[in-house]
Amino acid sequence: MSGLIKFPAFPADVPTHPLLVIDYALLKAGDQEELDKFWKAATELGFWYLKNHGIDDEVNAMFDLGAQTFALPTEEKMPHHYKADGSSFGYKSVGTNVIDEKGTRDTTEAMDVAQDDVLAYPEAVHHTYPVTVRENMDAVLRPFVEKSMDINMTFLSIMDDRLGMPQGTLASFNKPEDVNGSTVRLIRAAPALNPDAQTFVTAHTDFGSLTLLHNRLGGLQVLVPGVETWQYVKPLEGHIICNIGDALHFFTGGILRSNIHRVIPPPKEQVKLERWSLVFFTRPNFDAPLRPLSQYSGTISDAVAGAADPKKFDTGFTAGEWLARRNAATRATKYKDSNTWKAEFKGTEDREILGEN
Repeated sequence: MSGLIKFPAFPADVPTHPLLVIDYALLKAGDQEELDKFWKAATELGFWYLKNHGIDDEVNAMFDLGAQTFALPTEEKMPHHYKADGSSFGYKSVGTNVIDEKGTRDTTEAMDVAQDDVLAYPEAVHHTYPVTVRENMDAVLRPFVEKSMDINMTFLSIMDDRLGMPQGTLASFNKPEDVNGSTVRLIRAAPALNPDAQTFVTAHTDFGSLTLLHNRLGGLQVLVPGVETWQYVKPLEGHIICNIGDALHFFTGGILRSNIHRVIPPPKEQVKLERWSLVFFTRPNFDAPLRPLSQYSGTISDAVAGAADPKKFDTGFTAGEWLARRNAATRATKYKDSNTWKAEFKGTEDREILGEN
């Protein structure tokens, strides 16, 4: 599947939520209007589009790598499958996870390559990978990972400034030199068998700090604060869909929003096609405690003090424990019943919207 294939356009008559469009070149140049717009997106919805990011070639190469990898015989992929320890590195076969409290199995195939493994290659930090991945670590994966890291480190630097923290504070909790859960994820979803009732990824918040999503078909939906209906996010050619994860929400005492979202089959004519996605997740160092960084920022300290429940931002987990808990909750082999699934899967999402207390 070439990264340059043209897909049917997103249908014009399907309502979408208009994310703010952030120009990365202007952010890097310190344009004040663009910085203000970025901060508005990060604090109000937690989602935005990013243009002029300069990684289109790397993205196309990654999609091609995904096609080569998923085309491998099953017997070449399964030795590199997810482990049973709550990690999510390696190959994920269809049906590995549950997607709802009823225990419904997922219908997507995925390959997660740890940032740590890419940067340390040929040493294996977390996992081993199929031959297509190993042969392309330096030529394809490393350029994509390094440029994606640069984008997210730029975001964290801007957040430091806005929160009144010393430069490098947020980056110090997301250091590539320390063992962490950051990963590249390639996802393939077959055409939906029952588009009106099928879900690819259940309603959730992301587990880490920042997410960069590249996809060519619709399916991503957000639940906008104060709105009770799901709204599509339209893919825009050459634009990354970016969002905040749980860790930044906790670090900032709720100032940065980790918003609930889900993935369903794409609308109308797009539903007939395979849906491919490429995601880069920046996640904190495994030993980073998920609690407010009030000691670095009066702004964060004030936000925590003014919250209805200040204690909710101190999770009692490290980032590694939070990731393992939320990953384990989705494993079909770990599923027990609806009550345990709901208890373990919880992130920062609005409990009332999800029907939880």
